[in-house]
Amino acid sequence: MVLPGAHANVASRMPARFSTIAVLGREGGPEIAATLTALLQLLCAENVQVLVDSALASLLPQGMPVRPATHAQLSARADLAIVIGGDGTLLKAARVFTDRPVPLVGVNLGHLGFLTDISPDAMRDDLRAILRGECQEEQRLLVDARVVHGADVTPCMPALNDIVIQKADGGRLIEFETHADGRFVCAHRADGIIIATPTGSTAYALSGGGSILHPEVDAILLVPICPHALGDRPIVVKGDSKIEIVINNTHGGRAQVTSDGQHTRPLDAGDRVLAQRSAHSVTFIHPRGHDYYRILRTKLHWGRAHHHSRKD
Repeated sequence: MVLPGAHANVASRMPARFSTIAVLGREGGPEIAATLTALLQLLCAENVQVLVDSALASLLPQGMPVRPATHAQLSARADLAIVIGGDGTLLKAARVFTDRPVPLVGVNLGHLGFLTDISPDAMRDDLRAILRGECQEEQRLLVDARVVHGADVTPCMPALNDIVIQKADGGRLIEFETHADGRFVCAHRADGIIIATPTGSTAYALSGGGSILHPEVDAILLVPICPHALGDRPIVVKGDSKIEIVINNTHGGRAQVTSDGQHTRPLDAGDRVLAQRSAHSVTFIHPRGHDYYRILRTKLHWGRAHHHSRKD
């Protein structure tokens, strides 16, 4: 299925060698420093220009021809971005490149690794192949949202995983309505609702009881959070739907909207949150042989049939 605006997942051989590599990651201890050093040694041996996020400057080894760079410099100059950390680190890195579609590849030092799928042990072989253009490319959709408060309209940061509307304290349930493409869907009394992309379907939406969506599915997932009515269930809508959430009552408490768990804005009764697919997308690069179902089996500990003997 091909999404409008090229928001589709495709496997391909990249047409050209990457020449300028951005390296980003989370700050950390010896494991982060050791992986960063090994990565920089590999990239320098490949004779590519390396720009390292200035946030990692304190971890840079001496004597390597690499330079710290700001996010603006990384976004403007890089052909490829390599991210060291977990899925949360990759989500933050994706924000650096939303205006200019620089491909991202993740080296997993986190817990789950749905998005950062290269292990440090396989990093050398996998990254050398990627630098030769032997890899698979995916386009992941983003969701844009904005908050309408009276005459004021405030945009949220684009979300790769999800836009979450929820109560902001331990108070009562909030009351709200969902609309899709101008049509009323449901009235809710719940802790909130998750507007998730296929990428985000394995994140908060999965914990909330939502379905897992394959990244190629052109869809958006709406998952109520702890709804009062047992019949208030998750629903999948088409990917180009225009979603509207109307806050009717917060019962004296507070509500908020959050983009990828990082940027939060308050909501009052009467406010509306408008969400739809972004005109931008995020490009992921995977090693050859990338298998989405194998990742699900591994990360979610799914069982296998007794006759299945492949060691994956």
